[in-house]
Amino acid sequence: MSQSILERDYTENSPAPKHEAPSTGLTSEQAAELLKKYGPNSLASERKAKPLRIFMGQFRDVMVMILIIASAVSAFIGEYYDALTIMIIVIINAVLGFIQEYRTEKTLLALRSMAAPMASVFRDGHLTTLPAAELVPGDVISLEAGDKAAADGAILSSKGLMADESVLTGESVPAAKSAGNPRDSDNSIGKPNIIYSGSIITKGTAIARVIATGTNAQMGKISGMLTDIEEEETPLQKRLGELGKIVAIICLIVCAIVAGAGILKGEPVFDMLMTGITIAIAAIPEGLPATVTIALALAVSRMLKQNALVHKLHSVETLGCTSVICTDKTGTVTENKMTVRKAYDGSSEYELTGQGYRVSGRIISKSGETANIKSSKVLCELLRCGVLCSNADISGGNEDERNIAGDPTEAALLIAAAKGGMNHSAERLAYRRIDELPFDSDVRRMTVIVKDPAGQELVSYTKGAADVILERCSHILTESGIMELTYSKRKQIMDQCEEMSSEALRVLAFAYCPKASRNSPDSKMVFLGLMGMSDPPREEAKKAVRLCRSARIRTVMITGDHKNTAAAVARQAGILTGEDGVLTGAEMEKMTDKELENAARHTSVFARVSPVDKLRIVRAYKRLGHIVTMTGDGVNDAPAVKEADIGVAMGITGTDVTREAADMVLLDDNFATLVSAVEQGRGIYANIRKFVRYLLSCNIGEVLTMFLGIVMGMPMVLLPAQILLVNLVTDGLPAIALGVEPCGEENMKMPPRKKDESFFSGGLMFRIVFRGVLIGLCTLACFTIMLRTGASLEAARTGALVTLVMSQLFHVFECKSETGNIFTVPYFNNVKLILAVLFSAAVLASAIYVPFLQMVFTTVPLNTEQLLIAAGLAFAAPLLQCFGAR
Repeated sequence: MSQSILERDYTENSPAPKHEAPSTGLTSEQAAELLKKYGPNSLASERKAKPLRIFMGQFRDVMVMILIIASAVSAFIGEYYDALTIMIIVIINAVLGFIQEYRTEKTLLALRSMAAPMASVFRDGHLTTLPAAELVPGDVISLEAGDKAAADGAILSSKGLMADESVLTGESVPAAKSAGNPRDSDNSIGKPNIIYSGSIITKGTAIARVIATGTNAQMGKISGMLTDIEEEETPLQKRLGELGKIVAIICLIVCAIVAGAGILKGEPVFDMLMTGITIAIAAIPEGLPATVTIALALAVSRMLKQNALVHKLHSVETLGCTSVICTDKTGTVTENKMTVRKAYDGSSEYELTGQGYRVSGRIISKSGETANIKSSKVLCELLRCGVLCSNADISGGNEDERNIAGDPTEAALLIAAAKGGMNHSAERLAYRRIDELPFDSDVRRMTVIVKDPAGQELVSYTKGAADVILERCSHILTESGIMELTYSKRKQIMDQCEEMSSEALRVLAFAYCPKASRNSPDSKMVFLGLMGMSDPPREEAKKAVRLCRSARIRTVMITGDHKNTAAAVARQAGILTGEDGVLTGAEMEKMTDKELENAARHTSVFARVSPVDKLRIVRAYKRLGHIVTMTGDGVNDAPAVKEADIGVAMGITGTDVTREAADMVLLDDNFATLVSAVEQGRGIYANIRKFVRYLLSCNIGEVLTMFLGIVMGMPMVLLPAQILLVNLVTDGLPAIALGVEPCGEENMKMPPRKKDESFFSGGLMFRIVFRGVLIGLCTLACFTIMLRTGASLEAARTGALVTLVMSQLFHVFECKSETGNIFTVPYFNNVKLILAVLFSAAVLASAIYVPFLQMVFTTVPLNTEQLLIAAGLAFAAPLLQCFGAR
């Protein structure tokens, strides 16, 4: 809505309170001084991200305790170098963990700040949009249906205002609000002239003066009660919980077996305790929590660049499970650039030329002549109704393309009027608006009451759905005057409406009442005509629908438009194909929930639906076992958006209520952006499987190396410091790089995952164990061969370290694909992974050839023959994987 219209509604059209004339708000200087005095509106600004609590956080704490115990045992038995090394690695791990979590938290806080509530405020005499945190007492704010009040305020003027105050009072029925004493500063609960912070505007509009913000507002006094709400776990959280249990059981069993077997064989208790702790260290994938968190946070950042703002981190993965997308039509699948194509005044048909918001087009009658407000009295009144029943504005630009502000549909009506020679500003000055009954999805119409140019009579103008308007009309305007609206004429009008709808035009009907009553301004009206508007599907939406089909994701259009219009647009977009059907809200009302479930299996378009219908549709698909993503923009869409597995709000046309209920916001209101987010969701889940496969395979290899070495009576194959080096540096960096793998096309060529699908489905567990066994056997083989060829124990351990690290670095490239192998995977599509592998290789070389690090990790330089043995056995693992496992 444009500033000029809002300001006129406030200063001219709104009835001024008895006690005081409305003000134009604070100046910027006054607001800045008050902000210093009262501080920020903390209730709106203190939406801080809670510390991330991923399941592996508990294991990380356990790991630190194990490392500290290991250090104490090492010092106790005289291994001071080992004790010092372990403590240094504990500190490094803590620092790295802090840095990773701090950077992730900064990312999430930045995302939350983008999702922070905004408020429409009068500053310096103009209406502007500011962060709600900047509101101060004395500000004058504008509210409309769907807004969430960001502060307590005294109502200066209102129109049919209803507010949901259930968060404060517990009352489920919205409370009626009206203007009162504008100087009232008492914000006690229950006052009809006070709007409260946190309340939701369900109907009407209002202008209010802020009287309390932050903790001084009623919501601020009870905000502490809102922090204990628990949310249901997403599929990813459940699968990671499953993974955590598996890892914990493996740790406990292996440690108990090894330590117990050694003690029974008569080995020293301290040595076996050290060995058990070492194997436990090898078994815990301590890089996993950081990798999961970073991967999710980076995915959210990538989605933001593509205009998808995610509120909840784990919602990214749930998007990847989506099997049904329920989307709106206007502005999401279509361009939302309305152009009036046809008009009908009850007897004559007209075509309008021109594209977009160009006023250079013409209105042409069926005979081919140019029509305007002077040539037809009925056409003039029809265009006037469109102008007065609009809160949009057109200005600036040039004669070919005007700048528009407000709803695109209402702007299209102004452009149509301009093509007919009507000046919308002059009409609004001549017909001064007195009152407005805003559009509501339940009644599907909008009415304004104006005074005629003489200022003598009240006249009402109404626009809305054709069936709704016709029901309220008893007469029709003709060139000969007002005539009775007969049954045959009604049928003729509906036939014309059907014809326009079949051409994918969105049809609106218009009517007026020349002598209106304030009590019932939209009854016994005079029918004026129809206008059909085109809103073509976005080209990118068509491609996105095709991508959904290849990914076995069903796209369902849910709209309030006419059945024919919805079906025509759905066909153009590729949503309605084959034997898919179209279901209307009226047909749904006659169905039981079970019947709706059966119908939903074969329905791709739901037309003329109400908010209640949307909720039933979402529940029907959920009962069928689907994971449902639902888009919405209006205040009445919030229940359906909340009910869906993933609720998606519109960033441009969406209301505060819907955005708050949603898991994600489309900043550009584009269906293609939503499908791209689904693709990212699938990609991040695939990446998590990749690095879990990598980490667990590597850790199984380490555990098996240590376990078999002890069982075979060999010296300890790897020392604790060497194992920690592998886990904290060599394992971690490549795993993090795997988490940012590009989303491959193959992810959108597979069907969606089931809700109860195991994280290790598709043979993942077998591949993990098989590759882990190969890594362990090859490492143990290198250790054994070197000892038998006369190498020292330190050289054999160093060779085993090289084999272990190199086989893991080879394996990280295998993990890039679940179907390929080391010879077929794309190597160069992830630069971060290549850099991580090079860095890990450099760390390994430094540990072997830098004298100081040789002392820390107990390594020695290897000769050429020993290096070839270690590297050859490392490369043997992927070869065996390639030819043996597949």
